Amino acid sequence: MPMTEPTTPPAPPPRRATIERATRETDVHVTLDLDGSGAHEIATGIGFLDHMLAQLARHGLIDLEVRIDGDLHIDAHHTTEDCGIALGQAVARALGDKAGIRRYGHAYVAMDEALSRVALDCSGRPYLVWRVALTVERLGAIETELFREWFQAFAQAAGLTLHVECLYGSNNHHIIESCFKALARALRDAVALDPREAGRVPSTKGRLSEGGAAGAAG
Repeated sequence: MPMTEPTTPPAPPPRRATIERATRETDVHVTLDLDGSGAHEIATGIGFLDHMLAQLARHGLIDLEVRIDGDLHIDAHHTTEDCGIALGQAVARALGDKAGIRRYGHAYVAMDEALSRVALDCSGRPYLVWRVALTVERLGAIETELFREWFQAFAQAAGLTLHVECLYGSNNHHIIESCFKALARALRDAVALDPREAGRVPSTKGRLSEGGAAGAAG
């Protein structure tokens, strides 16, 4: 009986995306690879936001390039929000129909005295629950109230049900950084390909919706 060579399953397609988003307020370029090594080149014009996006890339194992030219002479709002929108759009585009992904992810991340938790669902139904108490108005050149705006914009554009909570902490830098790192680890798990799914969309509906009601609580 002739021997047959074992067949090698085809490699999954690259999960990469590029978003160019230009308005009168910002000019944003984002390129990402969900199956990367955490390499990153980031220049938003806001040092602390650059630092947080570097955490997202490194701990999420996402290769990430972000360049933003924004109206920082006004404030950091438009740059921060449009960054979240473009990055979320890139994640959604890279995921495509979400076939074969784990879909859900969660992570606890400690940073010194702060402990934060993120749980998410790549549901296509964007929703943010934000339970993060901050006690200073600014971190570097960014107003701390804008971090909620970033997470809201990211969840909306990526189609994520996203719950972010700082369980405790006193240093605002540590609190925010632990939130971004927890998002990175939760997203890394959620977008990972599950060999048991064999390319199926992880939903009894047979598809994961794109869009839907958005909201926020907390």
